[in-house]
Amino acid sequence: MNRPEARLASMPRRRFVQGLVAGTVALSLGRLGAAYGAPQGNAAADANILHGTEFDLVIDSIRVNITGQPRMATAINGAIPAPTLVWREGDTVTIRVKNRLSVPSSLHWHGMLLPFQMDGVPGISYRGIGPGETFTYRFKVQQSGTYWYHSHTGFQEMTGMYGSIVIVPRQGESGVADRDFVVQLSDWTDENPMSVFAKLKQQSDYYNYNKPTVRDFFRDTSVYGVTQAVAMRKMWNEMRMNPTDLADLSAETFTHLLNGQSPNGNWTGVYRPGEKVRLRFINGSSNSFYDVRIPGLALTLIQADGQALEPVTVDEFRFGPGETYDVLVKPEDEAYCIFAQSMDRSGYARGTLALAPGLAAPVPAMDAPVWLSMTDMMGNMSHGAMAGMNMDHSQHQMGGMQMDHGQHQMDGMNMDHSQHQMDGMNMDHSQHQMGGMNMDGAMAMEHDRVNPLAIPSRKVRHASSEYGPAVDMRVDMPRTNLDDPGVGLRNNGRRVLTLADQHTRGGPLDKRPPERELELHLTGNMERYSWSFDGLEFGESTPVHFRHGERLRIILQNDTMMTHPMHLHGMWSELENDKGEFMVRRHTIPVQPAQRISFLVNADAPGRWAWHCHLLFHMDAGMFREVVVA
Repeated sequence: MNRPEARLASMPRRRFVQGLVAGTVALSLGRLGAAYGAPQGNAAADANILHGTEFDLVIDSIRVNITGQPRMATAINGAIPAPTLVWREGDTVTIRVKNRLSVPSSLHWHGMLLPFQMDGVPGISYRGIGPGETFTYRFKVQQSGTYWYHSHTGFQEMTGMYGSIVIVPRQGESGVADRDFVVQLSDWTDENPMSVFAKLKQQSDYYNYNKPTVRDFFRDTSVYGVTQAVAMRKMWNEMRMNPTDLADLSAETFTHLLNGQSPNGNWTGVYRPGEKVRLRFINGSSNSFYDVRIPGLALTLIQADGQALEPVTVDEFRFGPGETYDVLVKPEDEAYCIFAQSMDRSGYARGTLALAPGLAAPVPAMDAPVWLSMTDMMGNMSHGAMAGMNMDHSQHQMGGMQMDHGQHQMDGMNMDHSQHQMDGMNMDHSQHQMGGMNMDGAMAMEHDRVNPLAIPSRKVRHASSEYGPAVDMRVDMPRTNLDDPGVGLRNNGRRVLTLADQHTRGGPLDKRPPERELELHLTGNMERYSWSFDGLEFGESTPVHFRHGERLRIILQNDTMMTHPMHLHGMWSELENDKGEFMVRRHTIPVQPAQRISFLVNADAPGRWAWHCHLLFHMDAGMFREVVVA
C-alpha cells in the first residue's frame, strides 16, 4: 500500500494536508485538568483539538488520498477524523454546524444525555441540516468520559464524518495519567458506499474471502472421516449459511485506519520516560469489529462507554462500532505497536507508542480466522440432535434452532403464526410486554412471591412477525452467559476482556426493580441481506413505547449468526447477568450470535429516540426502531 504522500502532485498541498491533518500528528491531550488541558507544544495537534463551550463546525467535501488513489470524502473543519471536542461536565455547550454539502446532513452526539431535539437523528429528533443551512445545538453536559460524534445521514459517517469527544469531570481528572491520547479506529473504502451496499444486497458474502474450500473439505475428511465431513457440508448448505461469515465487509474493500492513518502511515503517540499513558479507544468505524492489543503491555481498562469501571487488566479486548474503552498502560523506554485486527482477520489498523516520532515496533501477524461453531449459531447445545458432530475442534450438537422450513414448534407447542397464545395471555408482538407476570418457569417460588421480575425471563417467545421471508433462523435455546469473548478469541493464550469482567463503579443508577419486561429479537435473512427487529424492518415497524419515569427490563435475543452492537439513544443501558445482578452501564452493547442478554433502563428522557444496530449497513437495511418515551 502506498503512502498518501506519493500522490501529492494530483491535488493542492494545503487541501491534501487538511484531509489528513488528524492522521499525521499525535493528538495528545496532555493532562486534562481544571484548565481543560496543558500546553501541547504542537501547533498542528492543537489545531485539531477544540476546547471551551462555543464551537463552530463546517461540513464539506474534501479530496483525500488514503490508499494511493485520490477520492472525495466528507469532513468536518477539513479534517478526518473531525476535531476532538473537549468539554467540561456541567457546562452548557453551543455548537453551530454549517452544512456546505449539496445534500442534507446531520450530527449525532453518541452516548450523550440531552434533549431529544438535540440528538441529531433526521426524521426522529429533527429534519436534519439542509444544504447551506446552519443548525445550532445547545445542551448541558451531564456526564464525563470518552464519547464521539458522527453523521446520522446516509453513509456520510463511512466517508469521514466522525470525531471524538472528551468530557472532563467537574472536579478534574485528578492525575489519572501523565499523558492522554485519543485512539479512534475507523474503516475506509475507495468504493462508493452505496455501491458496496448494493453488492451486499445482491450477494451477502460478496466480500468474504474466507469461504470453505475444497482443501478445507479434504482436511475435514482426514480429521473426521468422509461421512461426517459430507454431513457437515450438507448441514451448512441446507441452512444456506456460511461458518466464515463473521463480517459483511473485508479488507478486499476496507482499509483500516487509526486516527485517520492507514497501517503504512503509522500514527505515533509520543510519551516521555516513566509516564503513565491513557488511551481513549473509540470504535468510530462503519462496519468493523476490532480486536485490540499492544504486545508487551498490559491493558488496564478504567472506563467503558465513558463510565468508570472497577479496573480490570487484560491483554486484549474486542469492541464494535459505537463502543469506547479507556485504557491505562505503563510503557517502558521503547516502542510499542497498537494493533487492532478485524474480527474476520482480513486486515488491521496499527499505530505506535514511542519516545520519539519516526520509531516503529514490530507488527504482529494476524491470527488465523476461526469458523463459527454450532454454539455460535444455535446457542445452548445441551439438548439437540446430531450429537457428536465435531466442527472447529470442539463438540457441536445440532438443535435449539428453528430454520424457515416446515412447521415451527416451541417447547412442544405448535405456533399460531397469526397470534401467539401463551399461558392465556395475548402477546403484543411489537413489544412483548410481560410486566407483572412471571414468564420464567425456572424461577424459584420465593422469587415469584417477592417479585416475579427478580430475574430475567428465560422463556423464548418469537413474535408472529418472525415467521416470514425477512427471517431465516430462530434460536430456541439461546445462551445467556456473558463470559464469552467471542469467536476467534476463545482460548487464544491471552487474557481477553468479556462483558462478565466489567463492573461499573457505584452500582446502578436506580435501585428500583423493573416494572415490566420488553423482549425483542434481532433478526435477519443473510441471503436477502435483510436486518430487523422481530422480523420487521424499520419501514414496517411501529415505535416502541416506554412510559416516562418507569424502570423497565429489555431482553434482546440475537437470532442471527452475526454480532450486533446495539445502541439505544438518550438513555443508559444497565446490563445485568442472568440472575438479575447489575453488571455495567453502557450506551452500546454487543450481542453475540444466539445470545440472550438483558438490561435495565430508566425511561427518564421524554421524546423520540433511535434504537439500532451500529453496523451502518445493518441499520440501513432495517435493524432500527423508534422509541417514544411519554
